[in-house]
Amino acid sequence: MQIQPVYIDLFALIMLLGVAQALLLGVFFLTGSRGKIISNRCIGWFMLGLSAITGEIFLCYTNYMFRLLAFVDFSEPLNFLLGPVFFFFVVSKIRRRLPKRWILHLVPLVIWTANAVTWLYQPIEFKYNSYLNSYHPELSFIDSDPYLPEDFTGLRDYIDELTLLSCLIYAALALLEVRNAFRRNSQTLWSTTPAQLVPLRNLSLMFLLFPLVIVAVKPQFHNDLGDYLIACYATITIYATSLLVMRGSDFFKEAPLTATTPEPRKKYEKSALSEEKEEAVMTGLTRLMISEKPYLEADLSLPKLAQRLNTSPHHLSQLLNDRLNQSFFDMLAAYRVQEAQQLLHDPATTNLKIDEIAERVGYNSTSAFHTAFKRITGQTPAQFRQGRTDGSVMSRGQGARG
Repeated sequence: MQIQPVYIDLFALIMLLGVAQALLLGVFFLTGSRGKIISNRCIGWFMLGLSAITGEIFLCYTNYMFRLLAFVDFSEPLNFLLGPVFFFFVVSKIRRRLPKRWILHLVPLVIWTANAVTWLYQPIEFKYNSYLNSYHPELSFIDSDPYLPEDFTGLRDYIDELTLLSCLIYAALALLEVRNAFRRNSQTLWSTTPAQLVPLRNLSLMFLLFPLVIVAVKPQFHNDLGDYLIACYATITIYATSLLVMRGSDFFKEAPLTATTPEPRKKYEKSALSEEKEEAVMTGLTRLMISEKPYLEADLSLPKLAQRLNTSPHHLSQLLNDRLNQSFFDMLAAYRVQEAQQLLHDPATTNLKIDEIAERVGYNSTSAFHTAFKRITGQTPAQFRQGRTDGSVMSRGQGARG
């Protein structure tokens, strides 16, 4: 077997950075309390899939694959993971749940994974020829007797077309989901509000460009020789996601290092806020909570809410105490419990379990949801669901949206 020297250039470095960053993001989204949120799990698996696919292209492009022939085509089944999990991410970010019959979307992945056995479990000589065919057609093939028939589905020659179709369909479905969410808020797809939908729209557009990049690149190169350009575009998507994560993080914002706690009203009697400013912030708060429902976001914090209202966390905490006689966490619980009561009462959501409702209204912990619900309503969620027969929705928490 002829072995080519390792080749490193700017494209190789870009791909390597993409692999490392996607791996980091995947682990970040799937671990800790973040991993309890459905949308985080979806984007986490999406990032790990991108990392594996980009990593294989990096190995092939740099000739490292000559030294790791056992890994030839190891990531190919993941081509059918990217589209579905990105769609799952968008749906779960908007609806707080996966689409119905979501498991059916993974059937192509399962079929291709089963088909992968017929070429992953092959002698090294077979894999060497396969690598040459894709990246070094100028070199001579060697004799090889496969252990198994190479492709029992007869579809492997159409992997590029099937990948293109999968990504195109799911990118379109994701963008359609985002457009419908904008419309439910009486906005167009290109609006800048609601704020939480804008990153989803931008990521969906970037993913929609992915199959278009494949269309532009593949006809220009023999077999897989142009895949490095596709991997570089994947790296751009990975770092765009990283930027969104950093923009949404409270770590880089100026805020107190200690938790905000409710303080007596008298502490704020000499407030620097004018009455006009207070009214504007309170009006904006009411409008925001009704139109965008940020309280459904599990990671909503006082600094994040204050940023959306163009005020400081200190001033917002002050207003909540002065005007509503509530702390931020009291207000958040009241809105979430009110939303939960609607879900428990709505016939369309009677099939949801209590823990699913807790997750939908922004709680990562079912026990925390039970505690807040019992404190505000005097009942457990199960008791409320069982005994609710009239059309009212709130009890002691009704003042939250007043």
